[in-house]
This record gives sequence, structure tokens and C-alpha cells, in this order.
Amino acid sequence: MSEAAKWYVIHTYSGYENKVAQDIEKVVENRKLHDLILEVQVPTEKVTEITDGKTKEVERKTFPGYVLLKMIYTDDTWHVVKNIRGVTGFVGPGSEPTPLSEKEVAALGVDLGTSVQVNYEVGDTVTISGTAMDGFSGIVQAINLEDGTVDVMISMFGRETAATLQLNQVIRQDD
Repeated sequence: MSEAAKWYVIHTYSGYENKVAQDIEKVVENRKLHDLILEVQVPTEKVTEITDGKTKEVERKTFPGYVLLKMIYTDDTWHVVKNIRGVTGFVGPGSEPTPLSEKEVAALGVDLGTSVQVNYEVGDTVTISGTAMDGFSGIVQAINLEDGTVDVMISMFGRETAATLQLNQVIRQDD
């Protein structure tokens, strides 16, 4: 029977994704619908944020306002999901549930891994910290998130000097 199960996307109020997922799981448990609603997921990814030289890892929703649901579509499952508080409807034409294609599921199943986010960009003025050049200022020339480095043009002793530093070794200067 599980071979007939397909992935569907439901739309929720923003910020209610986890609550909706918990409520669906609770209804599945209470009504013994394990054979009809197989899996509920709120897609997330880990993001490394670097702000003022400090690194922290946070989990972000990949698709805010949406929950993925693997189920066998019946009038009963449609009714159960549609009446969960915070659900605004299924994704599809006229709010009719449209299952995701295998290609779409495969694209969603790709491991998003960890991404890095910094609060400065190319052209910003930054201050260097945590190196022998502490306190020097420079202009960001390039950011390489894959390598975890930033290229900065530093004015030292009247000369322009290029330096490659770790992402957390520069702090954005507020103008």
C-alpha cells in the first residue's frame, strides 16, 4: 500500500510549520492513520552565520510556510490535513493536492548541507581581528565561502597590500 504514497506540499501560516507538522503527527497517532500518512517533514538546512567575527550555526527552514507530507491521497487524509490549525491548503491548482514528481522529490532530497552567511560583502570596509594585522582596516575584494576565506585590500604604511584571511577574522565597519 505504501507504494501508492506520494509526496505533497501543504501551505501553512509562516512560523507555524513545526506546529502543523506536530499536529499532523498527533492526529496520525490518535486516528491510527500510519498506513495513510507516512511521513511529515519541515525541510531545514544548517547555516553558519559569521557576525562581528563570531561564528554560530543556526537551523533555517528551506521553504518557509511549507510542509512536506508523504501520504496516500484519499478524501479522509485530505480532510484531516486541511482541518489542521495553521494549514491554509495544499499546493496545486485550485488548492487541489498535486503530488510532487519523482524529479522534484529527488531535487528536494538533495542534501543541502551547511552554508555560510557573512554580514559583509565585496566593497565593504572591514577591520581585521585575530591576526598579526589586528586593527588594520581594508576593503573586501572577494569572498570565497567554499574555502572559508575573504580577500581584503589593506592599506599598510602607505601601500596597498592584498591579504587572504579566514571569514571570521574580519569585522564589518558600520559607516
